[in-house]
Amino acid sequence: MLVSDSVVVYPVHAVVVMGVSGCGKTSVGSRLAQLLGNARFIDADSLHSQLNVSKMTQGIPLTDGDRWPWLKRVREQIQAEAGTLVTAQGSWDDSRHGADTRPMYVVCACSALKRSYRELLSRGDLDAAAEEVLHDTLFVHLSVDREVLAHRLGSRTNHFLGSQLLESQLSALEPPDGTREAAMVVDGNRTLDAVVDDVYARIQSRVATVAQQVT
Repeated sequence: MLVSDSVVVYPVHAVVVMGVSGCGKTSVGSRLAQLLGNARFIDADSLHSQLNVSKMTQGIPLTDGDRWPWLKRVREQIQAEAGTLVTAQGSWDDSRHGADTRPMYVVCACSALKRSYRELLSRGDLDAAAEEVLHDTLFVHLSVDREVLAHRLGSRTNHFLGSQLLESQLSALEPPDGTREAAMVVDGNRTLDAVVDDVYARIQSRVATVAQQVT
């Protein structure tokens, strides 16, 4: 990482598109990864254990005990994808001296409902051995009206998590506070194109601002 006064710049930016089921995390995240060009995309739902999937399919809300191992796998996958990007670019030290320094991204679609979950995703497991952190983390919360969520979930036919778990997710949700977390809130009621364009523009602006602070 680069350090300039109090500003830390990491070689990779991890963008976690978060929110309750039906907010559009996967659709927005996958499209955003395409727009960013050199981004890796992770669908955190694919990292759930079979037991978790079975519970959700039956309409049984997950507990923290169910979620912690899953969140650790998501964190490890983000770090692994960041490492792959850095390796593909060459050493980070070399990139500081003339190599390709375009921003690199890992985009992850993950509910990340609670602040404690987001702390694990962004800071890692404090009980684990120290790891070289290759990325910062920005959370993009897709805020969607309850009625819109219910309609979207009611229309689903190919996902294990249906409308029966919406209330439990809304109850568990702790919306990120942009003054205490690296996070932005985006109106997810709009069309997919409008949401993706908004998120993309705001990420580009944020990255450019940080870059200016270290030049």
